[in-house]
Parts: sequence; structure tokens; C-alpha cells
Amino acid sequence: MDGANNIRSGDQSSAAQERMRHELSPWKLGGLSWQELGKRLWLQIREDDVSGRAAELSYFFFLAVFPLLFFLVSMLGFIAHGNPQFQQRLISYLGTVMPPDATSLVARTLSQLVRHTSGSKLALGLVGALWTASSGMNAMIEMCNITYDVKEARPYWKARGLALMLTIATSILVMAALILILYGPNIADAVFGNNPLVAWLWKIGQWPVAIFFVLAAFALIYYFGPDVEHARWHWITPGSALGLTLWLLTSFAFRAYLHFSNSYSATYGSLGAVIILLVWCYLTGAAVMIGSELNSEIEHAAGERGLAEAKEPGEKKAA
Repeated sequence: MDGANNIRSGDQSSAAQERMRHELSPWKLGGLSWQELGKRLWLQIREDDVSGRAAELSYFFFLAVFPLLFFLVSMLGFIAHGNPQFQQRLISYLGTVMPPDATSLVARTLSQLVRHTSGSKLALGLVGALWTASSGMNAMIEMCNITYDVKEARPYWKARGLALMLTIATSILVMAALILILYGPNIADAVFGNNPLVAWLWKIGQWPVAIFFVLAAFALIYYFGPDVEHARWHWITPGSALGLTLWLLTSFAFRAYLHFSNSYSATYGSLGAVIILLVWCYLTGAAVMIGSELNSEIEHAAGERGLAEAKEPGEKKAA
């Protein structure tokens, strides 16, 4: 009899845990409707001054973009065994989201960096590039803390080390996505050369996989960035999906605007390309921060409902 009771108790406990995991899923929106969540998100965007803080973040992004691209180009160039067409292909794909003038500026700067860096200087240059790029990640960590209404309490060495590790991890994910995009057809031909149908399916499927890698990079930043304890890891969250979608939409919209009315070059002259790149970094920072705001609002709504392992605004751990 006691054994049967224990079994029933265990089943009830498992059912309760499963129900709790279901309720804590970020896709349950913390019990809010999409309309309620949208209102809370808008209020939080205004309260946290996302517009102003995205401008601050764009400065760090601008300083980090060239070292990070230099790091990616060097690593992927090593994988490509010095393929002379690699850099051109990479820039052409970046040009699909970056404004044309900014793409030209990045291409010229990267060419100068690669041309003047060789041999023993390459290793030192990569270390310096990675450290500089981590400054942009450190700024994102600070912005994530703001969205969760918490203050950074981790020691400097730990926070800076986290920024460095996140930079490396997200770089690996981005490199994986770029390898699929740049060399997906070659991989398909090499692996499935004798099966045209499978090779064709692979060439189509490489894009969702590449997007998944980018979403995972967003998820890493949103999970490890803020100085809070998260209940569970989720590969794709509403915040990462919104952040990536906003980044792509604003990037394409900005490209379209510049195509029809490029007032920056007329206003700033030769500095127009730099200003355009800064604006694009601003849009990127805003998209990243809004995605974090969405995740934090879902977490806070769940905490306000009293769900275990969920936190209210300003809490670092669940009560």
C-alpha cells in the first residue's frame, strides 16, 4: 500500500514538475497575452531609454567591428587554406545587410589589416582583436543588466572573462553560420555529389541551420550576460527571435533608405561612410537591447505571478 502511495506521489511530483517546466517556458510569455506583453515592452523601452543606450552601445560596436571581422576573416581564412576569393565572398554576404557605403569602408579597412599583418604579427593581432572585440560584448553585458534592473556584482576579472568567453563562443557560432553560407554548396557537392536530390535539399536546409546558429548566439548573450540566475537554458527565446528579426528588418530598411536618399554623404562628405556605419551599429545595438527587454519582461511577468524559479524586476535569484 505504501509502495502504491509512493508511486502515486512520484507521478504527481513528476506531473507537477512537468507542468512547472511548461509554465516557465519563455514562449508562455509569463502568462501575458501578446498585446499585454507588447504594452509592457514599450513602457520598458521608454523607461530604460533604449534609444539613448543604443547610441552608447553603437560606439563600442563601432570600435569592435573591425577587430572582430579581422578575427573572423583570419580564422575562416585559415580554414579556407588561404583561398584568395574568401574575403570577397564574405564581404559580399555582409553587404546584404550592411549599407553599401559601410560595406565599402569595412572592405577597405579589412584589406589594409590583412595586407599589413603577417607571420608572427598575426597571432598577436588576433589576440588584440579578440580583446578589443570583447569590449563590445562587455557593453552588451552591461545593457543586459539594465534590462533586468540589476547591478553588476561580479568581480571585474570574472565579468571581463565572461565577455571574452562570450565573444569566442558567439564568434564560433557566427563562423559556423558563415561556413554554411559560404561553403554550403561545396560541402553538399563533396558529401552528396552522387545524390542530386540530397545535395539540393542540403543547399536549401543550410539557411535555417545558419539562422539557428545566429539565434543561438543571441541566446548565449541573453542567458549569460545579465548578472541573474536563469532557471533553464533555451536555444531559441522570444527575445532572440525578436532581436534577430528587428536587426534584419532595420538593416534592410536602412539599405533601402540609403538607396533612394543618401543624405549622409551629402552632409558629411568623405565621413559619410563612417557615419552610416555608426548608424547601422546603432540599429544593431537597439535590436539586441530590445530582444533582452522582451526576455526580461517575460521573466518578470512570470515572477509577479508567483511562479517558482521566476524573478521579479531587480531580483537576481528566484525567491
